[in-house]
Amino acid sequence: MENQITIYIAGDSTAAIKLPEKRPETGWGEAFQAYFKENVKIDNRAINGRSTKSFINEGHLAKIEKSIQPGDYLIIQFGHNDQKIEDPERGTHPYGDYQDNLGKFIQTAYQKNAYPLLLTSVTRRKFEDDIFDSMSVGAYPQAMIQYAEKYDIPVLDIHKITTEFMAKAGDEESKKYYLHLPRGQSENYPEGIIDNTHFNEEGAKKVAQLIIEAIHQSDLPLRNLLK
Repeated sequence: MENQITIYIAGDSTAAIKLPEKRPETGWGEAFQAYFKENVKIDNRAINGRSTKSFINEGHLAKIEKSIQPGDYLIIQFGHNDQKIEDPERGTHPYGDYQDNLGKFIQTAYQKNAYPLLLTSVTRRKFEDDIFDSMSVGAYPQAMIQYAEKYDIPVLDIHKITTEFMAKAGDEESKKYYLHLPRGQSENYPEGIIDNTHFNEEGAKKVAQLIIEAIHQSDLPLRNLLK
């Protein structure tokens, strides 16, 4: 048996494991395990509603630090809740404390001889007159890329990849990947729901697949753990 390797996911609701009462909402991290070899375990620590700031301040990064081992991986994806500048518990500035907080995640990985990997925020679904809005998560994706380039940190531009995919799918077709439910279809959402941030099961699987394809096409050591 090869050495056991754990891939930790630190992130927000777009990646997180969902409670039964939230289904069919699904996080992309839930679809990840199927792509990796038997000796790889996915430990999805992503939590609904968290930003880099609240994830750190609530002690969730400290918990990862206690359990992460040399040779493990730490995947980091935030931005959606960092956008909430009006919320002092969560809001960060993309070229300020957001980048500073990313540094804390990176340092946690390096201090434990683990491998960090930054993922830019998955896109929200936002069309204006049939044109897809590529700034649905503000400046956070670009701020992450700038930080990664400055400090030579591995990064995959998943925001660009998911933006291009949803734009190509188009206004109507892209709805099938997000939490769009008519009234009466789901016991969890009896009044129906239109949510252009969170994925349904099909959307989570598609986003996971796009991330895996990006890993495959990279020169990251993580690709050697894929099936």
